[in-house]
Amino acid sequence: QVQLVESGGGLAQPGGSLRLSCEVSGSIRSLVTMSWWRQRPGKERDMVASINTATRYDASVQGRFIISRDDKKNTLYLQMNNLKSEDTALYFCRYYNLETRTGVWGQGTQVTVSS
Repeated sequence: QVQLVESGGGLAQPGGSLRLSCEVSGSIRSLVTMSWWRQRPGKERDMVASINTATRYDASVQGRFIISRDDKKNTLYLQMNNLKSEDTALYFCRYYNLETRTGVWGQGTQVTVSS
């Protein structure tokens, strides 16, 4: 059973930076896609970035956010730069097993961008 724990959220000013972390524990398989999602107030949950053999980004964060993973630490990261007020959301990490086609969500970490 895989478990995910996000951290690193908080309050940032417009133009500022934050780095989110997602620690993965449990029985980790090799064929997985890791991703970050966010849910803004009153909106659906949308994917922000994903990583497996390549990285993908939503157009709204392209050039500002960087997704990465450290397999030795079993940790997924999201470096968020040049933050905007519209980045305010609850951010979730997701583990998706490509073999079983099942996914696991973390509990979420709040990011608030405000002056």
